Amino acid sequence: MNRGNSRDWMWSEALQMLAQAERLHGQVFRPQRAATRVATWEPPIDMLETEQQVLVLAALPGVDVAQVEAVIQNGTLVIAGERKVPEELRTATIHRLELPQGRFERHIELPAGVYGDVKRFAINGCLVVTLAKAGGRRVRP
Repeated sequence: MNRGNSRDWMWSEALQMLAQAERLHGQVFRPQRAATRVATWEPPIDMLETEQQVLVLAALPGVDVAQVEAVIQNGTLVIAGERKVPEELRTATIHRLELPQGRFERHIELPAGVYGDVKRFAINGCLVVTLAKAGGRRVRP
């Protein structure tokens, strides 16, 4: 194979891979109808632990925290809700759409322990869920 054909082949492969990535991105982040109750994406999270509590930060820009469900089920924190498509999207020309839309749900396995007071609030585009440790300090294995 000469150098020209090799370069053309590599370029062709690269373009095919980019096209495939664009198709997958479109499938994953496609706006969903409001009636759809199936989760279409998971928000990224950070989980931190102190002596008194476990803190979970979920990146949810543009989501009304009051509409987000945060419950503990069998030692797992479940965060669920919906990022609604902005009204402007219906008439706007879209140049880039990277923030996922539609129903989201994230299951986060919690450290062993018993949790009492569950609080949530928004800060800097994140949902913060604080889980107070019941019974004081967590015993590490």
